[in-house]
Amino acid sequence: MKPLFALAVTLVFLAGVAPAGAENAPGVTATEIKIGQTAPYSGLGSPLASSMPRIEMAYFHMINDQGGINGRKINLISLDDRFNPAQTLELTKKLVEEERVALIFGTTGGPQNAAIRPYLNEQHVPQLFIASTSEEAADPKQFPWTVGGMPIFRIEAQIFGRYMLVETPAAKVAVLYQNDEFGLTYLNGLKEGMRANYANRVVGEAHFEENGDGLDQAITALKDTGADAVLLGVSPPYAVRTLGKIDALDWHPIRFIASPSSSIGLLETVGLDKLKGLVTAASYMDPSDPRWTEDGSLKPYNELLDKYMPGGKRDDLYYVFGYVLAQALVQTLKQCGDDLSRENILAQATNLKDFHPVGLLPGVGFFTSHGRLIPIVEAAMEQFDGQYWKQVGDVMAGH
Repeated sequence: MKPLFALAVTLVFLAGVAPAGAENAPGVTATEIKIGQTAPYSGLGSPLASSMPRIEMAYFHMINDQGGINGRKINLISLDDRFNPAQTLELTKKLVEEERVALIFGTTGGPQNAAIRPYLNEQHVPQLFIASTSEEAADPKQFPWTVGGMPIFRIEAQIFGRYMLVETPAAKVAVLYQNDEFGLTYLNGLKEGMRANYANRVVGEAHFEENGDGLDQAITALKDTGADAVLLGVSPPYAVRTLGKIDALDWHPIRFIASPSSSIGLLETVGLDKLKGLVTAASYMDPSDPRWTEDGSLKPYNELLDKYMPGGKRDDLYYVFGYVLAQALVQTLKQCGDDLSRENILAQATNLKDFHPVGLLPGVGFFTSHGRLIPIVEAAMEQFDGQYWKQVGDVMAGH
């Protein structure tokens, strides 16, 4: 299969740049760093998740126009895995064994990253800044070559639980979750956040299947519990349907929604006026919120879109996700200097201590070490006012 998208690179030998040493990874030459990726350009996750690789390509294009990294330009080969873990593994092997990429970057999805993690760790190929909110990067002993890139749901749900205890102490809570790793992680994280209070505060749990079967019935059952707060552990493909069903039932609990489903572009399909009071946990700046444009925080992001993605929908939160991941990879490669061995690439990816990417909320850090491969563990609670997300609490950290 040919790459669906590839970042064109002009292979021009740059004067004064020493040839890549024998210790450098495959795919590294005097003028190029070849990296690989799979993403859902088609399939279930494509309407949202394909935004991330598109802005990553744009960011690398900008870096290349500025001269690249230590004289080398980034060549990203991004293949369509259709959100199918088996396809992810097949294409990842192709990228490593045939394309001879130096590393795998920003693969989208929990099951997809879990499918390729054993292979990449056995081959000692860096699996960097994965676009997953599951636990694939939480095992530095068994899988030290896998480094996370996004907040994980368990930590997010912990923060939800702590917020509920303090800010809604009398609320009866219901939990809706997908019967898969996504939903069960949310359920377990909420239990960790609420601890002994979980049994007293939660009046109902209901789940639906990964293919959507049983979703409407589960929501109806939770309404019947009389809960006045509901945690929605649902992935973006089901968020619109879930919120629409709650509205159709004339049920008005405080709704807590997973952060990947908080994109304004996604919520518009429900009707923003119906979503006032919606609560989420945020680690990223909302690109639709004028406060980040007015104070200059997202100026580099908007300038990137103006020049390299003029047709892009700049209020797409998934663009910000990918923008942060791309910055993390560029910082890692800069720290490598001229030693682009896979061992040093991994060493620098796990040594991001003074790195502050554009796009994270104030107080939210991006920090990695050999023992901490999940870089974002803080979030702030935000509430939707019908137009924008507004922060309603301090930044909190999970574990």
